[in-house]
Amino acid sequence: MATDRTTEVKVLRPEEFDGWWDHLVRAFGAGPTPAEERELDRSLTEFERSLAVWDGAELVGTGGAFSFRMTVPGGAVVPAAGVTMVSVSATHRRRGVLTSMMRRQLDDVRERGEPLAALTASEPAIYGRFGYDAAIYQLHAEIDTSRVTLAVPAGTDDVRLRYAGPADVLDACEAVYAELVPLRPGMLARQPGWERAGLLDPESERDGASALQCVVAERGGRITGYARFRTKLGWGPSGHDGTVTLDALAALDPASDAALWRFLFGIDLMSTLAVRGRPVDDAWQYLVSDIRRCRTRVRDMGYVRLVDVGKALAARTYQAPVDVVLEVDDAFCPWNTGRWRLSGDAKGASCERTTDTAELALSVRELGAAYLGGVSLLSLARAGRVRELRPGVLAEASTAFGSAVLPWLPHGF
Repeated sequence: MATDRTTEVKVLRPEEFDGWWDHLVRAFGAGPTPAEERELDRSLTEFERSLAVWDGAELVGTGGAFSFRMTVPGGAVVPAAGVTMVSVSATHRRRGVLTSMMRRQLDDVRERGEPLAALTASEPAIYGRFGYDAAIYQLHAEIDTSRVTLAVPAGTDDVRLRYAGPADVLDACEAVYAELVPLRPGMLARQPGWERAGLLDPESERDGASALQCVVAERGGRITGYARFRTKLGWGPSGHDGTVTLDALAALDPASDAALWRFLFGIDLMSTLAVRGRPVDDAWQYLVSDIRRCRTRVRDMGYVRLVDVGKALAARTYQAPVDVVLEVDDAFCPWNTGRWRLSGDAKGASCERTTDTAELALSVRELGAAYLGGVSLLSLARAGRVRELRPGVLAEASTAFGSAVLPWLPHGF
C-alpha cells in the first residue's frame, strides 16, 4: 500500500522487531528501555497486526493492534482493536505515512469483524481526523495522608490483610480482576500474557523507590482484593516525608476496598499517597475527611472509535428506552455514513440502516465519545457537536447512552 512515491506499508516480520522497537523509542524521545520491557512487548506483539512503513531500506513508521475484548454498558465483552505502537519519523511528517497506516488498520479491523477500536493517545489532536474521541477519563491524586483520614464502612475490620510476593499471588489477583471486568465499561478482559505487565518492575525505572510490593485482602479464606504499590522514603525539616505510589488496586466488595485504602493511608514513615489512573468515580473519594487535600485531577485516557456503527450500538444496552434515527457522518470510514435507527433498553438493542427521517445528527467521533457512557450527548450538543432534529430526542438519547458506572481503562497498551 503506497503512502507517497517512496514509502510502503508492510506487515511486520518477527526478525524486524528490534529495529521497529528502536524506531518507536526514538520517535517518543525515550531513553534506553529495560530488556525485560522489550522482551514482554515482543511476546505480546501480534505480528500479523503490526505495520512497518519503509522508505526504501529505512524504517520510517510503526503501528499495530492488539486483539482485545472490552466491556460495554450492559456487561457484554466486545471485540476491540487496541491500537498501539504508532510512530512516524520526524523526517517523514506530513507525507501521508500516518494516514496510510490508519487506513490499512481500520480496513483490517472491519474485515476482522471487530466493531470497536480504542487507543491511548500521546497527542490527542492527532486522532480526531481518524474518527477517535476521548471516551474514558482517569483520576489522579496526591493525598496528604498525614492530614486526611478515612471513614470506612461496616465490615472493614473483618478483612484480613497480608503481604505477598506479587508473582506468588498473581493467579488469585487476576481472578479478582476478571470478576470485575463485566461490571465496568471500558475494562479489558486480559488475554494470556498480559498479566505479566502488572509485574514489570525494572530497577532502572523505580527512581529510588522500593521494588513492587503487594498486599492482598482476604475474607472467609478467599482473596477478595489486592493492592500493588511502591514506597520511597523521604525526609524533610519536620521529619519523615515518604511517598507511597499506588500501581494497581482491585477489590470485590466495599469492605475489602476500604481495608486496602486504609492500609495505604497508614504505612509508616509515609505522608503522601500518589494515585494514578483510577476510575473517576472511585469510591475512596467518598471516604476521605478532606477531598481538597487529596489534590485530585482528571485527564483523558481512552479514545474510542466505532468501526461498525450498527454492530457497536447493538452490542451495548441502554439505561432508558431509546428509539432514535441517527444521521451519522464518517468521512474516514464512509461505510458508517448515513441513517441508523437505534432501538434499545436495559435488556438489549438493535441498530439498522433506515430511510426514516433523521432525528439526531452527529459524527462518528461523538458516538465514540458517548459510547461507553462517560460523556453525555447533551454536553456534546452544548459544544455544538450534536444537532437535535426532533425536539426532545436529545435528552432521551443522552439519558439512554449514560452508564451508572463510569468507564475505566485500567492500563495502557
